[in-house]
Amino acid sequence: MKIATSILSIQENIEECILKIGKGSTDFIHLDVMDGIFVPNKKDYQFVKDTLLQTKKPLDIHLMVHDIEHYVDLYKSFHPIYMTFHLEATEEVLSCIDKIKAYSKVGISIKPNTNVAEIFPYLDQIDLVLLMSVEPGFGGQTFIDIKEKIEILKKYRQEKNLSFIIEIDGGINSDTIKKVEDADMVVVGSYITNSMDYEAQIRNLIN
Repeated sequence: MKIATSILSIQENIEECILKIGKGSTDFIHLDVMDGIFVPNKKDYQFVKDTLLQTKKPLDIHLMVHDIEHYVDLYKSFHPIYMTFHLEATEEVLSCIDKIKAYSKVGISIKPNTNVAEIFPYLDQIDLVLLMSVEPGFGGQTFIDIKEKIEILKKYRQEKNLSFIIEIDGGINSDTIKKVEDADMVVVGSYITNSMDYEAQIRNLIN
């Protein structure tokens, strides 16, 4: 299982913390981009772009935004490995997939209450499914068990011989990670970044 460290909960010395993450063993740095429309909060990372690129860590960008194509244009120069948008944010799903594919691998995310079957029509065209285990828009929330969704996606992936990865985001710590052990990647924020020792927390997750 891969670890993507979210920097959403970092309140102070963000550039210093990003560099610290970049020197560690996390597999990805995860950016939660918010527009204040699709979700109540607003979060932008243009001001730390140079620092993020300096780490040379692969980036995993989660767009919690309404105007998806606009934000793809804003973040394409970050050269992410994955750029993920929300199914609930648009009726132009195929257009968004095509837009992102020009710059990175593409993911679709769904909220905890969205039926996982709603993304079935797109699973042969994307690289990642991001299952939210909290409501999008806020860090530090309590984990919502989505084990059944993971099982459904794994079964569908095997039956259809597809290759998308399954990523979980929200409320992950050393206890809740056991409930998503069948996922391919987890996003972890405050559990890591609220600690003085990032590497110790990552070891707690993967051991």
